[in-house]
Amino acid sequence: MSAPAYEVAVRAEATLGEGPTWDAATGRLLWLDILGSRVHTYDPATGRRTVRTTEQHVGAVKPRAGGGLVLNLRDGVGLLDADGTFRWLHHEPVPGRRANDAAVAPDGALWAGTMRYDEAPGGGTLSRITGDGTAEVVLDDVAVSNGTGWSPDGRLMYYIDSPTRRVDVFSYADGRVDDRRPFARIEEGAGFPDGLTVDADGCVWVALWDGGAVRRYTPDGRLDRVITLPTPRVTACAFGGPDLTDLYVTTARVGLTAPHPTAGSLLVVPAAGQGLPQPAFQG
Repeated sequence: MSAPAYEVAVRAEATLGEGPTWDAATGRLLWLDILGSRVHTYDPATGRRTVRTTEQHVGAVKPRAGGGLVLNLRDGVGLLDADGTFRWLHHEPVPGRRANDAAVAPDGALWAGTMRYDEAPGGGTLSRITGDGTAEVVLDDVAVSNGTGWSPDGRLMYYIDSPTRRVDVFSYADGRVDDRRPFARIEEGAGFPDGLTVDADGCVWVALWDGGAVRRYTPDGRLDRVITLPTPRVTACAFGGPDLTDLYVTTARVGLTAPHPTAGSLLVVPAAGQGLPQPAFQG
C-alpha cells in the first residue's frame, strides 16, 4: 500500500478551517477557523504555532505590505497592526450576513466575499477594497462567495460561487473584470468547489467541499490531477514553504456526525507543484 500524498501539518479540530495563505515576509502559513473566530499561524521550519481569537467570525486573513494583517470579518474589513492594534477599514454590518473567502489582487487591493448564514441565493457579494477604505461591489448576486485567484500574467481572474458547481473566469485589467464565462464544472456527486489557488503554470487547484479532494485544472479547463484526502469537507488550498512547492489544505468538522481524525486539521501535500508569490495588501 502506498503512503498517502498528504501529511498533517497541524492537528486541530477547527469547526470551519479555511483560508491558507503563505506570508513570505514571516515565513509562516496563515489560516483560520471561521466559526471558531480564530486566526492561526504555523511556521513549518520550527513547528511553532500561534492562535489569535477575533471578536467576530473571520472569513479571511491576508498579510499587509507594511506588516500586520487585513481581516475579512463579519461586519466588514479591518486592519490588525503588528502590535495588536485593530481598526476598521470598511465597516458595513448587514444582519444575517458574514464574511467569507478573500484574495489580494495583483494591484494590492482586497477582493472580499460575503454570504448569508443561511446561504440564501443572492445574499452575498464580492467587493474590491483598496487601502484607503474605498469599497466597490463588483458582484451583488452571490450565494456563497468563495475561491478567487489570478493567472500568472494577471490577465484572468478565477472565481467560485460554490452552489453553482462552477469555477468561472473573467478577463481582468486595472482592477476591473468583465466577460465572465465558465472555466470548469464540478459534476454531481463530486462535491462543491470551495477555495482555489493558481500555480506558476497557470493551473487552477480547487478544494472540493463534500468531495474529499483537491483538483488541478490546466489553463484550458482540463482536469489533470486529483489529490484524494481522508475527510470530506476540504475547504481551501495554497502553496507555501520557502520555495512555494508545498500545498497546504484546510478542512472542516462542521456538520459531520462522525468526523475523521483529520477533520479540522491543516494538511500539507509536500512537493505538490510550484506556487506563485502572492501580493500583500496595500493598506
